[in-house]
Amino acid sequence: MMVQWLRENRYAAMLLLFVRLYVGYEWLTAGWHKLTGGFDAGGFLKNAVTKPIADKATGELVYPTFTAFVNNFALPNVKLINILIPIGEFLVGLGLILGCLTAAAAFFGLMMNFMFMFAGTVSTNPWLVLVGGIVFIAGTNAGKYGLDYYLMPMLRKWFAHKKDGANHTAGKGTKPTAAHA
Repeated sequence: MMVQWLRENRYAAMLLLFVRLYVGYEWLTAGWHKLTGGFDAGGFLKNAVTKPIADKATGELVYPTFTAFVNNFALPNVKLINILIPIGEFLVGLGLILGCLTAAAAFFGLMMNFMFMFAGTVSTNPWLVLVGGIVFIAGTNAGKYGLDYYLMPMLRKWFAHKKDGANHTAGKGTKPTAAHA
């Protein structure tokens, strides 16, 4: 019932506008500071590998796949990560503030929050997961008072047209078989 209210109610959409603006501002400013202030994730990533989150009783890694990802992909490609994180944070914030592809922006914001938490950073990440999750669950209603109001109907029409075009052209040039005749 709560999810339906978040996804369909216009008052929820108004409330979500403020939640979206707040979360978007947090992401936008974090990304902007990294873009303009020089950002290097190398130290953060090295710390995530040398001091991973481990069970205190057994010493076993809590997130072994994340530690392997950081060690085998992120660290060797730190120059790419140094570009992706600030641009990703900035675009998530911009998408949320403008209400443009709101659910996608919230999803990618959640993904980054979880990655930061897997590395052991708490900070504001749990709070942003909570409010970002609400925006994500609300889906297109979270962007009702934003660009999604105009963009989503156009995208639905475009995808429906593509789907109809694919179904229409799929049957051309084929002869019906006995099973399909």
